[in-house]
This record gives sequence, structure tokens and C-alpha cells, in this order.
Amino acid sequence: MKEEQIIWAAARSALESSQKKNRRNGSTGVRHWELFEKLLHVFVWCLKILGFYGKGIENALSIDVNKLNLEFPNLPKSFEQLKILHLSDLHIDGNPPIVDSIIAKIKNEKYDICFITGDFRMENHGSIQAVFEPLSLLVNQINAPLGIYATLGNHDSYLMAFEFEKMGIHLLNNESKTIQLNNEEIHITGIDDVHYYFTDNAINCLEKSPLGFKIALVHSPEMYDIASANNYNLYLCGHTHGGQICLPGGKPVFKHLYNGSNYFKGLWKFKKLTGYTSTGCGTSGIPIRFNSNSELTFFTLHKEKEELES
Repeated sequence: MKEEQIIWAAARSALESSQKKNRRNGSTGVRHWELFEKLLHVFVWCLKILGFYGKGIENALSIDVNKLNLEFPNLPKSFEQLKILHLSDLHIDGNPPIVDSIIAKIKNEKYDICFITGDFRMENHGSIQAVFEPLSLLVNQINAPLGIYATLGNHDSYLMAFEFEKMGIHLLNNESKTIQLNNEEIHITGIDDVHYYFTDNAINCLEKSPLGFKIALVHSPEMYDIASANNYNLYLCGHTHGGQICLPGGKPVFKHLYNGSNYFKGLWKFKKLTGYTSTGCGTSGIPIRFNSNSELTFFTLHKEKEELES
């Protein structure tokens, strides 16, 4: 690891040990995950009594494949039709069969690069070992010539970074990478989780990013305004699961956002910034979904066509 990443790992370790939420507004909060888990157990019991639990599991394992074409005025010509595979919120150790579902969806697809925006683990504490075997199986089936880039989520540990490197995942922790094709380039910025583990380094990284076409990878949409202010073109994130358990019509019971709650799901725009909040592949807390589908997403980027003169 580079010196900057060793410093990042030390800081992240301290934040994880504190068991507190570090928020962007400077406040800290206590995690109430144990209480939330107790409430989930009661909810699961109710679902089983009513006979809906099996349907919830079935919903969670059914992954939608969404395909979007996006246009940008400043996309370099060499990156015309760049195809991105976006995965988020795998929570892969909590429901390993999800790997087979994802592989089945991507095996006949062609894409150039893969982005994974955090939450590889089901719990937000404890052992990380159960993540690596199913993740390795998935990574081995991802055929992305320009590489696999990822960020960590609020469920993840800094200790994952070492294993991810061995797998060939380029983990971006408040840093930017440049991808070149035919002497043209785009820039990928990965921000460490800002929902639990916010530090000013997240803002500094966005502010000091290179000029040109830029893509921000952040676990949650909570940095949308800072990315926009620093001329990012595309913002990819997840975290919310689209609510995971929603009321009829897809209205979420919880969004789990401190900022950017309007951008909890799907394609959105903020000024000149185009964003997409994935509903994620996996589930958190309990392996079920209602009125919010799992998804993986393919984006094809295009240079915006100039309007014809009248």
C-alpha cells in the first residue's frame, strides 16, 4: 500500500473502533444497530406468521438488469460508447446465492469497466472472512478490460483493502485514477463511506480532482452537491437499497440518508451533474425485499450530439 493509503487505513481503523457515526455536518452519533436488529427479528416473525417471508426471499434473489444510455457534452471521443457495469450493496456474505444470480445476468454481456460502490459485508462489525470466497467467485466472472474499481460502504472494514488488492479490485479511498485511451482520458474518483465514516478528506479529494470528464464513486448520494460544485459529470452510488422494504408504489419506510434524500433511487440530475442511485444487488439486515427490486445496471456513455443549426 502507498503511504497515503496507510494513513487512510489508520484513520479508518480509529473511526471503526469508535463505533460512532461521523457525519458531514461535524456531529457524531451512536449506532443503534442492535436495537434495529431486534426490531427486524420481530418484523421477520410477523412475516413468517402471515406467510410472506418466503416471497420476500424470492423477491431479493430476483435481480433486474437496467440499461441506460447517458449523454455528456465533454465526453472524450475515445470513450464514446464506454459501457459501465455498476454493482452496489452486495452484502455478499449474508446471502451467498446472490453470486449465482449476478453471474447469470452478466455472463452474456459485454462491458468495458466495472464499478462497485460499497457494502460488501452484511454486518457492520465482526469478521470479514466470509466476504472473500463468494466475492472472489464473482470477480473471476467479471470481464472488464479497463478494470474493476470499488469504494467501501458503511458496512465495510478497512481490513478488506488488502484482500481486494489481491483479487484485482482497485479500491479507491479518497483518491482519483486516470484512465487513458488514444491519448484521451477520463478520471475516476472514489470516496470512502461518508454515512458513518465521513472525514474532510472526502471533500478535499473532490476539490483537488483533475480537470476533464469525471466520474465520482461514492457509497451513498450524500456528496452530490460537493461533486456538482467540483464539475463532476457522473455520480454513481447505492446505500439506500431503494428502501428495500417499501410500501405499495415503492415508497420507502427508511432511506437512511442524512443528505440527498431526494436522490434515494434511480436516475437523477442536480444542476449539470447526472447521478444514479442503485437499489443494490443484495439486502441488509434481513434477506428479503418488498416493493423494491434488486438491480445491476449497465450504462453506455455517449458524447452529446450537437444541435443542428436551423
